[in-house]
Amino acid sequence: MILYDFACTDGHEFEALVTSASEDAPPCPVCQAPSKRRLARLNIGGRADAGPSRDQMPRSWQQTNRGDRETVRHWHELAAKREKLEAKHPELAGDRRPILAHEGIFATTPLRAGDDVATAIREAAFPAQSESHKDKRQE
Repeated sequence: MILYDFACTDGHEFEALVTSASEDAPPCPVCQAPSKRRLARLNIGGRADAGPSRDQMPRSWQQTNRGDRETVRHWHELAAKREKLEAKHPELAGDRRPILAHEGIFATTPLRAGDDVATAIREAAFPAQSESHKDKRQE
C-alpha cells in the first residue's frame, strides 16, 4: 500500500492508500468527484535549532546590557532551552567536568587536577568515613 495525495475536480484535497502506482485514482471521499494524483508536499523543515552554546552566552553584567531585565530574561530562556536539549542529547553539552569539579559533592572540597577521582568522590560523598580512614592511617 502506498499513500498518495489526491485532489478532486471540485478542489478537495485528500490522501489515500492505493495498492500500486498504476492503480486508478479513487473518487473524492467528500463529493465522490473524480480525482487526480498530485505532487506530494515536500517537508524540509523540522531541523532542530540548538541555539547559542554555553560559550556564546553572556558571562558578565556588561554582556547582559548592564543587567537589563528583558535581556536577562531572554538569555535565561535560551539557557533553559539549551539545558533541556543537552539533557536529551548529552553529546551537545561538551566538557562539563571543569564546572562539575566545583559543584555538588565537590562544593566544599573541590576536585583538583591530578587528584585520584575515586578517592575524591569517596571523600566528598562520605566525609565522616574519610576522616576516620585518615586517622587510622596516621596511627
